[in-house]
Amino acid sequence: MSHVMACIDGSLSSPTVCDYAAWASLRLDVPLTLLHVLDHKQYPPPTDLSTIDLGSREQLFQELAELDEQRSKLALEQGRLALEAAKQRTQRDGVINPQLRQRHGDLVDCLQELEQDIRLLVIGRQGMTSDSLSQLVGSHLENVIRTLHRPILVSCGEFKAPHSYMLAYDGSFTAHKSLQMIAASPLLKGLPAHLVMVGADTSAAWEQLKSAERVLQDSASSVQLAICAGDVEPALHAYQIEQGIDLLAMGAYGHSRIRQFLVGSTTSYLLRTSTSALLILR
Repeated sequence: MSHVMACIDGSLSSPTVCDYAAWASLRLDVPLTLLHVLDHKQYPPPTDLSTIDLGSREQLFQELAELDEQRSKLALEQGRLALEAAKQRTQRDGVINPQLRQRHGDLVDCLQELEQDIRLLVIGRQGMTSDSLSQLVGSHLENVIRTLHRPILVSCGEFKAPHSYMLAYDGSFTAHKSLQMIAASPLLKGLPAHLVMVGADTSAAWEQLKSAERVLQDSASSVQLAICAGDVEPALHAYQIEQGIDLLAMGAYGHSRIRQFLVGSTTSYLLRTSTSALLILR
């Protein structure tokens, strides 16, 4: 069975990740898995001991190996405690028996191996006041979005259960697929929706929006259409703030074939600047 999977790293963002993951698990009515990955990159490279005589080197190698083993055990224990704290928090949020998983390796590689078990991934965004662990997740975030072919809910700031959502819509194939995914999923079912275009206010644009509205008519409690002028990213951000929208949904990629290998510029901008959760759809 597919799970909501939440990346827990013990950073300041982990409680928010837990709350969004619990919310999503209950909305989707699927199990929740809490995942901690101990990344090799947390450890410094081996010390160069080539200039030290053989006897001293053997002793130092042994001492360094013992220190590495101790650090690894401590890091694993820290991760286990973070998972236990996350379990308790999600249980308080109403999740029954969340599963705990701990892996050793690269975060992106681990998520790719587990992809078949993931219905929705919940992960924290790197913040300006983050500690080293959350910076690690932040540095991996765009790689995760590029690699994983699953929806990704990125937590930003404090948790707020979404009471409305906005879909950035441009009439593209990617945007239409995102629209269909939202309409077919219980995650946002029954919430008010805002379909927002940025560009020229033309009859053709309104026709595209009205066609998109019909896709959501059985899913959203109401659908508000809007066309905004200006640059895409600031216009979307300003509309979201003006309307008090709790969650922004969008596709990961733009029109360009080159962007099949890159996270779209609009997505990257909003990942950096958003103060609310983002649902990245693939």
